[in-house]
Amino acid sequence: MLNTSAIDKMLSDKKNACTTIDAEIDTLEKLRQGLDYESLTKALDLMQNSKGRIIITGMGKSGHIGKKIAASLASTGTPSFFVHPAEASHGDLGMITEDDVVIAISNSGESKELVDILNYCKRFGIKLISITKNTDSSLGKAGDVVLQLPNNGEACPLGLAPTNSTTATLVLGDILTVGLIERKGFSKAEFNDRHPGGKLGSILQRVSDIMHSGEDMPVLHQDAGMQNVLLEITSKRLGCVGFIDDKGTLTGIITDGDLRRCLSARIFDEKASNIMTKNPQTISPDTLASEALKIMNTKKITNLFAVDSNNKPVGVIHIHDLLANGVK
Repeated sequence: MLNTSAIDKMLSDKKNACTTIDAEIDTLEKLRQGLDYESLTKALDLMQNSKGRIIITGMGKSGHIGKKIAASLASTGTPSFFVHPAEASHGDLGMITEDDVVIAISNSGESKELVDILNYCKRFGIKLISITKNTDSSLGKAGDVVLQLPNNGEACPLGLAPTNSTTATLVLGDILTVGLIERKGFSKAEFNDRHPGGKLGSILQRVSDIMHSGEDMPVLHQDAGMQNVLLEITSKRLGCVGFIDDKGTLTGIITDGDLRRCLSARIFDEKASNIMTKNPQTISPDTLASEALKIMNTKKITNLFAVDSNNKPVGVIHIHDLLANGVK
C-alpha cells in the first residue's frame, strides 16, 4: 500500500506529465494550423529534385533533432547526413557541394554558429531550407524556403528548456521524410535493403534471403522412382521433394507426410508422378518472409517452393527456416 506522501508524489508527477503532454499537443495543433503548405511543397520539390544530398545542420538541441531527421531521410531513400555547424567552420564546409540542399534548424533563427554555413550557401548558390519560429531572423531571411515553427513557448516550467520547439521540429522533419517516401514510391523492399539488422530486418526479410537453392534444393524429375525420392528427401533434410517436367517447370511435391501415408510394400514400384501432389502452392522469391509464414499457416503446410515467372523452382523454404530467422 502506498502511504499518503507517496500518493501525493505520484499525483504531482501525473499532473506534471499531463501538463507537458497537453502543452506539446497544443504546439503540434498550432503547427498543423499554421504551417505554410505552399512552402512545404517548395521544400519537398527542392529535396526531391536535388542532384546531391540533403545536409542537415543545427546547434544544441536543434542539432540533436537534425541528426534524427538526417537518419530518417537516409534510411528511406534520400541520401542525407548531419554537419555540425561548429565543425563546418573548421573545414567541414567542404563536405557540402553545389548540388546539395541544406536544411538549417534554429528555433530563434539567430544561432551564431550557423553564420558560416549560411554565407557559404549564398556564396555558392546552394539551396537553403530554413526551419525557425522567427521568419524575420537571420536564418529566416537567408532561406530560399522557410518552414515556420509555432511560437508557443516551451513546456518546461522555466520556459527555457527546448521541449515544445524540439517536438515541433521533429514532427516537421517527419513530415518531410514521409512526404518524400510518398513522392518517390519508396517500397518495403527498398526499406529492407537499408535495415538488414534487428527486428526490422527480420520483419522485412524476403523469401530469397532464407530459401534453400542450388544443390541444396530437393528437386527430381517427375518420372523419378520412389527409391530416388526417398534418397533425395533423406539427404536434403527439408521434408519434401519438388518435381519438374522436361521443361524444368514445377509440377508437384511429395512431403515426408505423403510418404508415411502412402507407405506400402509396393511403394518402390511407383513413379513420383503417381504419388505427388500436383500443382502445389508456390511463392515468389521476392515475397516477404512474413507472407510466406502466413500462407503456410493458412494452408497448413510446412514447405513452399519459390518459383520464377516461368514456374521453374529457384528455391524452397521450410517453416522452421522462417521461425529460426525470427519471422512472425
